[in-house]
Amino acid sequence: MAASYKKLWKLLIDKEMKKEDLRKAAGITTTAMAKLGKNEDVNTSVLLKICNVLQCDISDIMEVVGD
Repeated sequence: MAASYKKLWKLLIDKEMKKEDLRKAAGITTTAMAKLGKNEDVNTSVLLKICNVLQCDISDIMEVVGD
């Protein structure tokens, strides 16, 4: 099983927000942002910070997909 953050990228497009804007607003590192871009595992606190900024639930930004 793996994480997919396609929902996050679609949400950013819908909100007309750039990745860098989200990174700064959520206070996350460039490393964490790069991991999201590669669908790699990130700390739950990173996901919660993103959800806080976007005012959404974790299921709105990620999903678990089969390998």
